[in-house]
Formats: sequence, C-alpha cells, structure tokens
Amino acid sequence: MKRFIELLRNRHEIIYRAFLFLVASLLMVYLLPKEARFKYDLSNIKGKPWNHENLIAPFNFSVLKSVNEMAEDERRALADFHPCVRIREDALSEAKKNYRLRFEKEFKMPDNLLPDLDQADFVEPPLPGDPFDHYFTGAELLDTIFHKGIVAERGSDDEIVQLVRGNLTEETFTSDFFTPLSADSFIQSQLNAPGKFDVQKLSAVIAPLIQPNVEPDSALTARLRTDLLSSVSPYRGGKAQDQIVIGKGELVDEVKYQELLSLKSAYESQPGGMSGWLGIAGQSLLVVFCLSILFLFLWLFRTATMGSDSKVLFILLMMVLTVAMSRLPEVFENIPAEALPFCILPVVMRAFFDTRTALFAHLLTILLLTLNVHGERYEFVFIQIIAGIGAIFSIVNMRNRSQIFFSVVMIFGAYSVTFFGLMAALDGDFKNFEPIDLLYFGISAFLVLLAYPLIYLFEKIFGFVSDVTLLELSDTNHPLLRELASKAPGTFQHSLQVANLAEEAIHRIGGNALLVRTGALFHDIGKSESPMFFIENQVGDINPHDELSFEESASIIISHVAKGIAKAKSARLPDPVIDFIRTHHGTTNTAYFLTLYKKKNPDHQYIDEELFRYPGPIPYSKETAVVMMADSVEAASRSLKKFDGDTLDRLVERVISNQMEQNQFVNCDITFRDIAVVKTIFKKKMRSIYHARVEYPRM
Repeated sequence: MKRFIELLRNRHEIIYRAFLFLVASLLMVYLLPKEARFKYDLSNIKGKPWNHENLIAPFNFSVLKSVNEMAEDERRALADFHPCVRIREDALSEAKKNYRLRFEKEFKMPDNLLPDLDQADFVEPPLPGDPFDHYFTGAELLDTIFHKGIVAERGSDDEIVQLVRGNLTEETFTSDFFTPLSADSFIQSQLNAPGKFDVQKLSAVIAPLIQPNVEPDSALTARLRTDLLSSVSPYRGGKAQDQIVIGKGELVDEVKYQELLSLKSAYESQPGGMSGWLGIAGQSLLVVFCLSILFLFLWLFRTATMGSDSKVLFILLMMVLTVAMSRLPEVFENIPAEALPFCILPVVMRAFFDTRTALFAHLLTILLLTLNVHGERYEFVFIQIIAGIGAIFSIVNMRNRSQIFFSVVMIFGAYSVTFFGLMAALDGDFKNFEPIDLLYFGISAFLVLLAYPLIYLFEKIFGFVSDVTLLELSDTNHPLLRELASKAPGTFQHSLQVANLAEEAIHRIGGNALLVRTGALFHDIGKSESPMFFIENQVGDINPHDELSFEESASIIISHVAKGIAKAKSARLPDPVIDFIRTHHGTTNTAYFLTLYKKKNPDHQYIDEELFRYPGPIPYSKETAVVMMADSVEAASRSLKKFDGDTLDRLVERVISNQMEQNQFVNCDITFRDIAVVKTIFKKKMRSIYHARVEYPRM
C-alpha cells in the first residue's frame, strides 16, 4: 500500500492526464450512437452495378414494398371505403319539445291541455279536423323526417356514406336524406287532403323546427380508415437466411434496390442494437485507440502541451464537444449534418496551438465521427478533412481577426470543390446535385465565425493567449508600454531591441515569434517604477547608486522583476506574457554589484551571494530562453567601448556561455544546435545595429 501511495505521489501528473483521457473516452462512447449501422451506402446506387462482394442475407427478412406499390395497395384498400355520418338522437327530442310550445301558441290552445308526445296513453284517437288531430299528425311528420335524417346540402346522387345508428352501421346514399327544402315539400304533400288540415298554420309550426341532424363522425371515419390501411401489408415477399441478396457486378434495379433497403431496415432495427455489448466494446476500442494515438503524439512530439493539464483538458474538451455536436441531427430532425460547423475545431485549436496539433486533433475527431454517420462515410471523411486542412492553412499566421472571415471563404471553397469532385468521380454525372447542398455547406462555413467568441471565451476560462491577443498586446500604444516609454525611455528602446533580436532568433529555431516579441516588449516594465536606478535611463553623471550600499543597489535592481509582475497582473496581462518577466534573469546574479562588493570587502570569508541573485525561476520554454539571451546580450553590448565584429562576437559567446554554465536552460526544450543558431543570429544582428557609418563632412 505504501509503495502504491508513493507511486501515486511520484506519478500523479501522468496519472491525472491518463484519467482525463479515460473520462474523454467514456464521454465519447456514451455520445456515439448505439444503433446498428448498415455497412453499405445505398444512396445514389439505383441503376448502377453492385461493386461490393456478394451480399448474403444474415437472417430471414421480409422485402418491403416500394412507395409506389404501397400507395397503389392503399388506394385499392380504400376504394370501397366511405365516410361515416351519425344522426343526432337528441335533435328529435328537442324538436318535439319546441313543437308542443309552438303548436299551443299557433293554435291558441290552453296550457297543459296537449299531451306529452313521449307518452302513449291516449284513451281514444282524435276526430279528423280536430286540433288534436293536427297535433299528432305534425308530430308523426317530425318523427318521419328526423328519423330519415336531415342534411344542410345533399351530395351527388351516387355518393355513399356509412350511416351510424347507435351501434349499427348501414350504407346509404346522401340523396336519401332530407334537406330543409325537401322536408318542407314532404310536409306539404302529406297535408294535401282538402279540408282535413289547416296546412298553412301547421306548416308554420313545423317548418322552423326542421334543422340538420346528420353530422360527419370524423373520429370513427379516421379510426376505420386507419384500421383498413393497417391491414395492408408493407411486404411483398422475403429472403431466407444465407440466400444471396445481390451478387457482385449485378445491376441494382428497382427490385434489388427494394431488397437492399429492406435488409438495411431490418438490420438497423435488430433488437439490442450493435449486437449488444459487442458493438459497444468495438466503439470503445476505436475511441480508446484514437485517443491513445493523440496521447502518444503529445507525449512524443508536444511535451510542453502534454505537460500542461489545462491544455490537455482543452484539447479533449474540444473533441468531446464536436462529437456531441454531431448528434444534433438525431435530436433535431430539421438540422442536416452537412450544415454543422465541424471546422470550428481546427480553427479554435490553431488559435492556441501549432498547425500540426490542430490538424492531428481534427483528423482523429473526424475519424471518430464516421461512427455517427448514416451512409456516405467516405464522402464525409474526405470533405471534412479537406475543409479542416483549408481552415488551418487560412490561419497559419493569425495576425488579425479578419482572417477568420477569410477562413469562412476557404472552408466553403473546400467544401464545394471536394463535393463536386467526389460527385464527378463516384457518380460520373451531376444528376443528383441539389442546390440545397451548397446552402448547407455555406451555413456550415458561416457558423465557423462562432470561433471568434469561442476563442475569447476559452482564453478567459483556460488562461490561454491567442495570436490575435498577442498582436493587440504588442502594440506600443498599450498603456504599460506608453508608461515605460514616458518614464524610462532608455529601457523602452532596450526592450525594442530585445524584441527584434529574439523574434528573429525564434523564427529560425522554431517557436511562437509573436509571443516572444510581446514578452520581450513587456519584460522590463518593472523599471518604470524607479527608472533612474537603471543606467540606460540616467542622464549626465548623476547616479543614485553612489549613495547606496552594494546590497541596497542590488536589491533595487532585482526588485524590478517583482514590480513588473505586479504591474502586469494589475493590467491583467496573460500568464504566458508574465512568464517572460519572471524568467528573463533566471537565477543569475547582479554581477556588477557583486564584483564591487567583493573588491571592497576582500577580507570577508563568507559572502552571501543570495543577496545579489535574482529569485528566478529559470526559463522553462524555448521562447523565454531566447528572450533571456537577447536581453543579456543587448544590455551587455551597451557597455562596450569598441564595436567591431570580433568584439561583438566575443560578447555574444561570453554572455550566452556564462548563462549555460549557470544552468539557466536546463528546464527548457532548447538544444545546443538551437543555441548555436541563436548565437549566429545575434552576432549578425548586433553587427548590423552597430555597423560603422560614413563620416559626413562638417559644414
């Protein structure tokens, strides 16, 4: 147990990063679809030969009918189907109630004299012509009319409907129903016996009560129609297991195409999806393998990136978010996969990392996304990889935000060219071209503009710094640089020279030139707090160090590092820029004051050299090491009495060799070859700075 705890303590960094990769793998496996995916792409295959191996049915499956076949079968099934209508039972009761009231009023009958029509306990029939005879005759007419049914308008004579009465259904013609007009004619014909009825008065009572009581039963019609359609089988045969579905080279006609579609549908609807745990295990293996390749790439070729927890976390987060974005078309049906901005990944990655890291992450992510693509996987991989490469090429040197707009044009161009190229190469024609495809590509390219706010957001969250931010910081109108130029003009000129030297050197040995230039401009901003204590800012023979002890002078000189860090943090400069302030002197000492102290105190047995030493840390990147070299060489050159090639060469060799002897570069990934190149660049640049000028004749 003790040995295990010691292992965790000694290897906690690598264990933590391995844990990040494990979590990213689990998230990706969770996000990837678990449904079974058909191996073959069936789009645009109809009418072409089958170029794959013989396809054998892996199980018994039924062959689906084509859309046209299903439509024809459904049409036949519905040929004898008729809509349902229903007679409202309450309409007659309501009409009889109103009929009694209207009859009493029209015939001036006393209240409650007329019997209730729902009761049949009459003692004797009324006499002809009697008001009671009128009353019962009108009631019978209402019964006849309402029982037969009343519609607002009749359909054609041959229009058939299903009339529902209670639980019974019978077919009838719509012409068999009364309309208010035909019902009135029927009443007149039934009351035509001369002298028997007061036709005018009885018609006046009955006519207003004739209202439509036949209404469509939409719910029953829909249910019966659905039941009828569901009885139509979607299949027209089947294939047995181990039977050949289609042979290699066989033409994919309409019949074979339906069989292939049927097999695809049956395959993807298999219970358990992806063959259960075996499919999930396969996904897990692919995801872990891809992320392991990324792990090895960072471990072997990007040690600085691998050494940063935040950078590793950011790379994995971008890949996981891209995989999650690829699932949007399955959640929202109106979102096509072609419109998703997959190129955001390489654009954002390139803003913070080198082109190879951005390209490597993009390639692995696109390969993983093929597990989430329905068909056309080859086309998807080809188009997305080319578009991602175009996006990276468009921002190789991202010096202004307008380059992102240029990336949009590049991405859309890459999409369009590869799309038409693949269509011509694989299909041999443009028959399947749809203008909406270009619209989707345009939307995808345009959405890459989201990289602009994302870059700013990730800068704040992860503490990164992009090239665009560095370009803005390197503007000499920055408040800190303006303050330095105003209060310490000599230091400001020194910083400019250091920036020029370091930028040229880092270009040659490889590194972030813009970061080097920005760091070099800010490395001495602490000197603006007490500029006159630094010789480059002193005017005349006044030197405030003459009034101080050597220890006090060394302390003031050393303090400019801490003051610079404080000013940078107050101005919210990014940490990668502040690192140049921390490391530009490393753990070297103020040799001038230490030497003077030793000369003045030769008898001291012990000298506390820590009083004259900078607190560090020493440089831990190639960029900070180069700025340290440039700073020391440029500062030392100001003390030379003679500026010729040999003197400058010896100065460069002496200063950098002295730093190497003090182990100032042991923590950064700079090689002896890189240092030799840096020396050569410095010698050349120093000679051009201090070259001899032609002496102009005096006037």
